[in-house]
Amino acid sequence: MFTTQNKRITVSVINDLSSDSRVKRTCHELVAMGFKVTLVGRELPSSLPIVNWNFETKRMKLLFKKGVLFYAFFNIRLFFYLLFKKSDVLYANDLDTLMPNYFVAKIKGIKLIYDSHEIFCEVPELQQTPFKKRIWERVEKRIVPKLKYCITVNQSIANYFKTKYGTDFKVVRNIPADINGQPIKNKAELGIKPGVKMIVLQGAGINIQRGAEELVQAMKFVDNAQLFIIGGGDVWEKLEQLVKENKLEDKVKLIKKIPKEELLNYTCNADLGISIDKDTNLNYKFSLPNKIFDYIQAEVPILASRLTEIEGIITQFNIGGFIENHEPAHIAERIGQTLHSSDYKVWKENLKKAKKALTWEEERKVLINLVHSMN
Repeated sequence: MFTTQNKRITVSVINDLSSDSRVKRTCHELVAMGFKVTLVGRELPSSLPIVNWNFETKRMKLLFKKGVLFYAFFNIRLFFYLLFKKSDVLYANDLDTLMPNYFVAKIKGIKLIYDSHEIFCEVPELQQTPFKKRIWERVEKRIVPKLKYCITVNQSIANYFKTKYGTDFKVVRNIPADINGQPIKNKAELGIKPGVKMIVLQGAGINIQRGAEELVQAMKFVDNAQLFIIGGGDVWEKLEQLVKENKLEDKVKLIKKIPKEELLNYTCNADLGISIDKDTNLNYKFSLPNKIFDYIQAEVPILASRLTEIEGIITQFNIGGFIENHEPAHIAERIGQTLHSSDYKVWKENLKKAKKALTWEEERKVLINLVHSMN
């Protein structure tokens, strides 16, 4: 069994450290195992401060924020950082950090864990740029079949990698820690008027083809409710434009990234949680976003699109409903039907059962067992 006590592990992620709850939760778990953890990522102008984390962090300032030069510069910087950083284990989050981790692990003869949060080569951004997609596919094809210790977020993605590369991926879902006991503001403290329903769409990756634009437009047809979109993503400016154009300032509130503790105030007060990604690519088709489990932990009924893993969870526990298309009028109709459904109380009761069944205490065992199995 691999001994973790006082071993040094360096965890890499390409995004802003403060906004990735999966990576943060993983680092806390690695600390609990006895590792000395360093988390390395990038710093953005909008990066939130890191407060009271029980592991070391390193934020890299980069000259480029996106595009080919950004990825090239990040990977070069990360390679040399890992090369000169003392580590017993490397932990790469997603394909865009894998290459420098893989080469440094080979050079140093140390162990590497790969955590794939998605089917990276199938994200919609790459479907529009075939050349970039081919580059990432070559990286994945060259490295993933050679990996021994791999993790991903759900069984559909694990099956995809097994079929494509013959590589086994363990499943560690994005289930948050228990939120009971945390102080939560009430609706009045959040500025919600009595009797007004609160709808929430949250996430650090509110990007194209995730249905956010149609959701905003749907609010033209929804009465006695407010929509809160909380987080960030590449459609944020478009959402701001839509709110203004449709004069929805009173109905739609856009809140940029806030600390998890503050986000809970909104999630726990919501009457409905939204997750309506489009089935336009394999990555979204097989996704199981953090927000689904956040809604469950907060006991919030869910309205979602019929994506494989999400539909499985909602149907298994009977905790919400679905949209059938992304027409704003249809989304508005389904919001109204869901909020006033005769099943709403049933969903609320079932969410209590789902919350007890889906716990980080159980999920974490997969990560612990994988780490201890390393040889």
